[in-house]
Amino acid sequence: MTETRPGAMAKTDGPGFDRRLLPPMMLGSILNPINSTIISVALVPIGRALGAPASQTAWLVSALYLATSLGQPVVGRLIDLFGPRRLFLFSTGLVGVAGVVGTLAPNMAVLIAARVLLGFGTCSGYPAAMALLRSEAKRTGRDSPGGVLTALAVANQTIAVIGPLLGGLLIAAGGWRATFALNVPLSVVSVVLGLLWLPKPASAARPAGGGRLVAQLDLPGMALFAATLTSLLLFLMNPHPRTWYLLVIAAVFAAGFALRELRAATPFIDLRVFGGNTPLLATYGRAVVAYVVSYSFLYGFSQWTEEGYGLSPFRAGLVQIPMFLVAIGVSILSGRRSGVRGKLLVGAAGQIVACLVMLTLGTGSALWALLLVALVFGIPQGLNNLALQNSVYFQADPERVASSAGLLRTFAYIGSMIASSATAASFGRGADTGGMHQLAWIMLGAGVLYLLVTVLDRTLGRVAPAPADK
Repeated sequence: MTETRPGAMAKTDGPGFDRRLLPPMMLGSILNPINSTIISVALVPIGRALGAPASQTAWLVSALYLATSLGQPVVGRLIDLFGPRRLFLFSTGLVGVAGVVGTLAPNMAVLIAARVLLGFGTCSGYPAAMALLRSEAKRTGRDSPGGVLTALAVANQTIAVIGPLLGGLLIAAGGWRATFALNVPLSVVSVVLGLLWLPKPASAARPAGGGRLVAQLDLPGMALFAATLTSLLLFLMNPHPRTWYLLVIAAVFAAGFALRELRAATPFIDLRVFGGNTPLLATYGRAVVAYVVSYSFLYGFSQWTEEGYGLSPFRAGLVQIPMFLVAIGVSILSGRRSGVRGKLLVGAAGQIVACLVMLTLGTGSALWALLLVALVFGIPQGLNNLALQNSVYFQADPERVASSAGLLRTFAYIGSMIASSATAASFGRGADTGGMHQLAWIMLGAGVLYLLVTVLDRTLGRVAPAPADK
C-alpha cells in the first residue's frame, strides 16, 4: 500500500523515519492500555458507589476486552486495505463519546456500555502504529529503526504500569468518574494530531465500490470470527459446567470460519498462510499465557492491596511505582539488543519468582514486601511486551502487519479475559488474602507454561532483530 503525505520527504531526499508520526502513533496506541489499567484501582470505589460486588465489577474489565478482541483484527484488516487515517480518526473520536457516557453513567449497565464503546474506540491505535512503521520502511527503503519499535513498546509499557497510579490520583481528585472523563481530552488531542500528521491514503488505497469492497472485507468471515470469539469469551467470563454449550457454539462457528477462510478469494485471515507460519502462531500462544499472569497481577493484586491489605486507591497505585521504573528501564536497555529468546526466558523467570513471592504475602506483611513483588514484576513487564511486539513485526506478512498486530492484541486479551475470570473466581465477593493466594497459584501455573513454551520453541533464534537507529 502506497501513501502520500503533504511535505513528506522523498526517498532520495532523506530516508529517515518521519518523526512527526510519533505523537499520533504513541497517543493512539496508549488509549487502550490506559483504559485497561486505570480501571484496576477504580473497581473497588465503583463497586462501593453502585453497590456491586467484585463478581459484577469484573464485567467492566471483561466488556472492554470483549469489544477490543473483536475489533482489533477487524480494524487492522481495514487499515491494511485503506490506510490508518480514517480508522484512526473515527475510533479515537469514539473514545471521547465513551468518556462522556462513562462520566455520566447512572448505573452499572450504562457503565459497562461505556466500556464497550471504549473497547471499540481504542481498536485502531496499535494496528495503525504498526502499519505506519511498515509504510515508512517501504517509503524510506530500509526497515523501521529499532528505536521506534522500542519507543512504541515503552509508551505502551509506561502507560500500562503507571495507569494504576494515575487512576489513584484521579480518584483522589475527582472520584472514580474522573477515570472516564480523562478520555475526553485524550480523544480531542488524538483526533487533532491525526488530522495534522497522519498520511492521507493514495488513490489506490481508497475504498472500492460496492461488491468489490465487500469482497475485500470478507464480511462473512468477519461475522464468523466475531461469533466464534464472542462465544469463547462469554464462556471465559463465567466458566461453569452449566455454560459448556458456549464452547460447543464456539467450536461450530470456528469450523465454519475455517471453511470460509480456506475458500475465500480474499480472506479476512488467510489461514493458508497463517497456518503455515508456526513462529507467529507460537508468539500468539505465548501472548495468551503471558497476559494471564500480567493482568491477574494488575487486577487481582491491586484489588487485594485495597480490600485485603487496606490501602487507599492512591496508595495502591503508588505500590506499583517500582514496577513502572523497572519496566521502563528494562525496555530501554534491552530494546536495541538483537534477538527475543533471551528477553522471553528472563521474563518467564521473573513472572515465576514474583508469583512465589506473592504466595508469602498476607495482611500482616510489611509494605516493603508489596513493593518487592511490584519490583520483580517490572522485569517481565518490560521484556515480554517488547519481545512479543518485535516478534510479530518480523514474523507477520508485511501486507497484513496491521491485522497481525491486531490479532496479537486479541490473543493477549483472551489471556486478559482468563485473568479477569480467574480473579473473579478467586475473590468471589471480596478480595481477601486467601483469594489472592489462590490467584497466585493460577498465575504460577501460567508462568511455568510460558517458560516451557519459550524453551521448546526452536524458531526464536531466527527472529530478525530490530535494526538500530541511524
